[in-house]
Amino acid sequence: MSYNKRTIRKLRCKLNSKVRDYSILLGVAGAVVALDQWTKWLVRENIDFGGTWLPDGLLWLSPYARIVHWYNSGAAFGMFQNGNLIFTVLAFIVIGAIVYYYPRVENEDWSLKLAMGLQLAGAAGNLVDRLIMGKVTDFISVGTFPVFNVADSSITIGVVVLLLGVWIKERKEKKKAVEQVLSENSSEQGLENKDQFSVSSEQS
Repeated sequence: MSYNKRTIRKLRCKLNSKVRDYSILLGVAGAVVALDQWTKWLVRENIDFGGTWLPDGLLWLSPYARIVHWYNSGAAFGMFQNGNLIFTVLAFIVIGAIVYYYPRVENEDWSLKLAMGLQLAGAAGNLVDRLIMGKVTDFISVGTFPVFNVADSSITIGVVVLLLGVWIKERKEKKKAVEQVLSENSSEQGLENKDQFSVSSEQS
C-alpha cells in the first residue's frame, strides 16, 4: 500500500513539474500569438489591401516606417513566396519538436526556454493565418526591409535571446574556469610555502 502511495506521489510530482514547464511555454507563446492575431485583425479590418496608415502626427515617418496591409505565402519577412504548403508542414514540425523537447531543457537554461517559447509563438502565429486564409498577413514596413508581422518578430527575437543566452553561459564558464585555476594555483602555492617552512624548521 505504501509502495503504491509513493508511486502515486512521484507521478503527481512529475505531472506537476510538466504542467509547470508547459504553462511557462504556453504562457509566453499564447500571449505573443494573441497579440499577433489581434494586430493582424486590426489591419485587415481597417486598412484596404495595399494601403498604408500612420497617425496624423507621424506622417513624416512614412519614408522610414509605416503600417501597411500586405499578404505573403512564403516564409517570414516575405521570403520564398508560393511555398504555403511547404511552410505549413514545416510549422507543424517545428511546433511538435518544441513541445517535445521543451521539458528536457534544464530550468537553469532560461534563455533556451524563452527562445523556444518565442519560436513556438512565431510558428503558431503564422500557421493560424495559413490554415484559415492560405496566406500570412504582414503589416510592419520599415524602410526597404521586407514587410513583416509580430510572429516574424517573435522568431527573430527568439534567435537573439538564444544567442545572448549562449554568450552569457560561455562568459560564466570562462569565469568559473579562471577562478578554478586561480584557486588551484593558490592551493599549490600554500603547499609549497608549508613545505618550505617545514624544511626550515628541521634545519634549525
